Amino acid sequence: MIERTLAIIKPDAVKKRIIGKIVERVEEEGFRIVEMRMARLTKDEACGFYAVHKGKPFFEPLTDFMSAGEIVIMALERENAISHWRQVMGETDPARAQAGTLRRAYGFSIERNTVHGSDAPQTAEWEISYFFKK
Repeated sequence: MIERTLAIIKPDAVKKRIIGKIVERVEEEGFRIVEMRMARLTKDEACGFYAVHKGKPFFEPLTDFMSAGEIVIMALERENAISHWRQVMGETDPARAQAGTLRRAYGFSIERNTVHGSDAPQTAEWEISYFFKK
């Protein structure tokens, strides 16, 4: 089933200048980049995007981090896009991620783990619409 997912190249990866490596992997994995742009989130935008995590201990550090530098936002499309992108990303904790995943290759910590991806079809729809207005 063809579906879409949101992918974000986080500030740590942008700062490391590995955008091209990640985009190359996106294309190698058979994704079509439907939309893509670079942005710098305000703290309010980051809080809005991660609102589902409000009240959790990692919410403030996460939103501080995501608003601290430029990010690359992509809407990706392919068969089983959500589950496939999550496999390509790897576990949230880079130390626990499988070899060959983006987080294992480029992530530094649970907080600075290179990439984001939607976790379900409803989440993907909401996340894509958050960044790419029709």
